[in-house]
Amino acid sequence: MTVVVTGATGHVGGNLVRGLLDRGRRVRALVLEGEDLRPLEGLDVEIVTGDVREVESLRRAFAGAEVVYHLAAYISIRLDEGPLLEAINIRGTRNVIDVCLERSVRRLIHFSSIEAFADAPHDCLIDENAPLAESEDYSPYARSKAAAEKEVRAGIARGLDTVILYPTGVIGPHDYRPSHFGQVLLDFSSGRLPALVEGGFNWVDVRDVVEGAIRAEEKAPTGGRYILAGHWVSVAELATLLEEIVGVKPPQLTLPMWLARISTPVVMAVDRLAGRRSLLTPASLKPLRGYRHISHACAARDLGYQPRPFKETLIETLQWFEANGSLPRPLLPPYSQMHISASTPNA
Repeated sequence: MTVVVTGATGHVGGNLVRGLLDRGRRVRALVLEGEDLRPLEGLDVEIVTGDVREVESLRRAFAGAEVVYHLAAYISIRLDEGPLLEAINIRGTRNVIDVCLERSVRRLIHFSSIEAFADAPHDCLIDENAPLAESEDYSPYARSKAAAEKEVRAGIARGLDTVILYPTGVIGPHDYRPSHFGQVLLDFSSGRLPALVEGGFNWVDVRDVVEGAIRAEEKAPTGGRYILAGHWVSVAELATLLEEIVGVKPPQLTLPMWLARISTPVVMAVDRLAGRRSLLTPASLKPLRGYRHISHACAARDLGYQPRPFKETLIETLQWFEANGSLPRPLLPPYSQMHISASTPNA
């Protein structure tokens, strides 16, 4: 029976395709025309060109499908991309739901984001009962994921068997583009960052997210909602670990959040002139201030989900970047040769 993965060339998507193939599943990947196919290179996967904004392409992709994993989304850390976020993340999700119902897809696994949840007050515990991030206090991306979830809940009410997943900050191997979080690691490792920023984030291994997603397909009840979290690590702690693994000295200056916020226009302007993707934006700073206390107890209870240690993830992510020719400098011994995958807790 065919499993369809939308967003199959993304960081999570490429790893999910691998996880499904490892289980002997027949996978059909929905990809944009002209998209970089390196994440799927060499894999026994059926590739279908399409777009979640185009219903007819979804009809072709979902024909005969038993399960759809919906990962296709536009990830933005800018404040001026609302129309694109609405077209892809909200209306695109609505299209996926409509075609799943039309094509009698048995089960939809919808990937949301931890940012779909409100985090106020910042010291609150976030679990699946947290309110959605619907107010103007949240970024356009966060609001788009919250709105997409409302579309999914409406689809469940129409009879679609759906499970919703909320990964936190995903890092790990097979990050070809790279992702925003992968680029953060590469920028740190280059030693070119002038300063750190206060705060931190909950980081999760992409392979643990994939394992949790597949178990959700197999075990979760209709309407099940699961946070797939890892470990909260501060920016300063991340810099210290990178010094140990890569040998790059962290910046001596750490910007308080208020100063980082007023610096973003200058940083973004410099990045734009240099032709770089800016990672320091008002939208990227907000998650660093919150989302510290996140519970994945529901996933642990229902799915046996257990994230591996953060340092293990970081080492293997950097090893993959080095093997792929992306890491600015080689890993220090013994990390360049260290093999730790056998200790994967979800195996």
